Amino acid sequence: MNESHFQDALADTKNLGEMTDADAVGTVGSPDCGDMVRLWVKYREQDGRKVIDKASFQSFGCQTAIAVASLATELIRGKTREEALQMSAEDLSKPLGPLPPMKIHCGQMVEGALRAALEAETAEPKTESPRAHPIGHTLADSLAAADKKAGKIKIVLNS
Repeated sequence: MNESHFQDALADTKNLGEMTDADAVGTVGSPDCGDMVRLWVKYREQDGRKVIDKASFQSFGCQTAIAVASLATELIRGKTREEALQMSAEDLSKPLGPLPPMKIHCGQMVEGALRAALEAETAEPKTESPRAHPIGHTLADSLAAADKKAGKIKIVLNS
């Protein structure tokens, strides 16, 4: 991993936070281990094509997941749904350089959240699943719900 690019991505994190007017949202991860990524996507029409106008994310996980998610939200801008679906975890993390073996799952989580959002293609999912949530449902809400079921998770927000 290129440490300089990694530090730059963390120092200037892009598109962090919920997007209330998103067209689609996807979530991957496990509340049991605490690594989760949620990604929102908003489309616009451009030259008769529907392209990604903007994307944002929330992440409970390590700095690598945050850096990859930040980069991914920038890399998919202007792409069609089909073009973005063709992007792999390696493509989404490429500006950071090769990820160490123990961090490859971070890129895979971001890819999974992107795929979940693009495959959902709707703000109101037809079925409730861990991969698709209504737009107003935050990642913290998901962890809090898991906490009620499992009694294992504690969220501490730092200001």
